[in-house]
Amino acid sequence: MSRVAKNPIAVPAGVEVTVAADKISVKGPLGTLTQVLKGDVAVERQGDVLLCKATNESAQADAQSGTIRALLANMVVGVSKGFERKLTLVGVGYRAQAAGDSVNLTLGYSHPVVHKMPKGVKVATPSQTEIVLTGPDKQQVGQVAAEIRAYREPEPYKGKGVRYSDEVVILKETKKK
Repeated sequence: MSRVAKNPIAVPAGVEVTVAADKISVKGPLGTLTQVLKGDVAVERQGDVLLCKATNESAQADAQSGTIRALLANMVVGVSKGFERKLTLVGVGYRAQAAGDSVNLTLGYSHPVVHKMPKGVKVATPSQTEIVLTGPDKQQVGQVAAEIRAYREPEPYKGKGVRYSDEVVILKETKKK
């Protein structure tokens, strides 16, 4: 059995888990998330704990049980606490401004870049050079952060661009004469 799948998932108060034959849904104060289950993995609820078990002895079932366990743990945390990703804009004139369900970016191009947020992800700009993305779905928040970062990735000589707040950009040395 997968080492990850052996760990039980604690379900906090206020989170409702519904286990069906082919899908599982988790409902909490921040929303509802669902996950489709394959035939290789069975999810059991024992009180305030969820357990993932492989239904057969194949390596595929073993791997899937660990994956499903990690996804369910992220779902439980997402609907109870939520996930957050911070981005920082580094560069002269680089600015961000949240406008409803989109973020307006000025990244040194001849035109402003407008990125529309998908349903479930909220954006805030505490300052002109900071972007904070929040939402219950870890994968979706991370994907939106990656899409915004892709508009202007940090370049290796001056470090200008959009980067994650905890990202370290290693600067290259410039050419010597």
